[in-house]
Amino acid sequence: MHPKVIIKTKKLEALKRFHPWVFSGAIARIQGKAKDGDIVHVCDHHNNVLATGHYHEGSIAVRILAFEEVELNKDFWLDKLQKAYALRKRLGLSDSKITNAYRLIHGEGDGFSGLIVDIYDKVAVFQAHSIGMHKARTTIAEALRELYGEELQGIYDKSKNSLPKVYAENLENDYIWSNDLKDYTTVVQENTVKFEINWQTGQKTGFFLDQRENRAILGKHCVNKTVLNAFCYSGGFSLYALKAGAAQVDSVDISPKAIDLVERNVEINKLKGAKHKAYKADVLEFLKSSEQDYDIVILDPPAYAKSIKKRHRAVQGYKRLNIEGLKRVKKGGLLFTFSCSQVVNTTLFYNTITAAAIESGRNIRVLQHLSQGADHPVSIFHPEGSYLKGLILYVE
Repeated sequence: MHPKVIIKTKKLEALKRFHPWVFSGAIARIQGKAKDGDIVHVCDHHNNVLATGHYHEGSIAVRILAFEEVELNKDFWLDKLQKAYALRKRLGLSDSKITNAYRLIHGEGDGFSGLIVDIYDKVAVFQAHSIGMHKARTTIAEALRELYGEELQGIYDKSKNSLPKVYAENLENDYIWSNDLKDYTTVVQENTVKFEINWQTGQKTGFFLDQRENRAILGKHCVNKTVLNAFCYSGGFSLYALKAGAAQVDSVDISPKAIDLVERNVEINKLKGAKHKAYKADVLEFLKSSEQDYDIVILDPPAYAKSIKKRHRAVQGYKRLNIEGLKRVKKGGLLFTFSCSQVVNTTLFYNTITAAAIESGRNIRVLQHLSQGADHPVSIFHPEGSYLKGLILYVE
């Protein structure tokens, strides 16, 4: 018998609207002992089971996985994985001629609250953001192996830094299962571009898959243009610009590892003779001190805010960054600007960029709104899943 989480009658509306989070303030009482990561049934005051999920003490007390009473066994996970894979197949992402790197599971967008699974060629990278999902890793791994068969050669658990410190203290990132894999690196294909991925040492699960479509859009604008890719990491935007025939591409990142990665990817794509320079520098300082203007400037910083408390400071940071970025755009040039901070919503981001545009004193038009790739779907019942925001601005 699983513990039962009884919801206050006045707080049932969110459940009726299929929102996958139960907040602690909505709980009337708990029947039985519920520990972090335990499977619980969510009930009304008549003890009718409304949902099944993972419990965790804190603001988000239950992450719902099914709006019914179910057993979270291998068959349950396999059914959900098959539905997620069917969507990726519909998107053409299962065709290795297009790409062999994509997101298979995007948390609540695929009904897996608290879990991300990314596919890099023959390896699945499992990243739990809840204790419940991490405790289910072995069963989910079995379901993944059944789904992919011999196509899959390894399942790597990269959850340590995304879980509560007390729980993750003695955990190590490692393979849950592998077919005798000895390393953590592969080269993946994304459209016509190749990237070296290291899921052990790379950021996130190894790569920023969410910008795939936006990188392709950028490429269409880059023929014979000068391009600045700020916060370049492994050079996603830089490589698309070079492949498209950019006249010059400058990549900037404060991390020496990122500079090594972008230069390695330029080499892998046989673009070493292309006009590319990589700079290890603080982006804001680089923008302020640079004497060069560019046809296209890309600003794709890491999340400036991961909590509501830090939102105001983040907004000020985005504003300063975009003011300096706009100064480096030539007349008739473009600014691609992004925010991946979930607590900075689309409206706030737009207003922040507007404030930067006003201060720049330049006439600016919005050409396009950008978001995360289609393999990062957002449940219509969970708008919080939409985190990546971007704008293409035409700067007169």
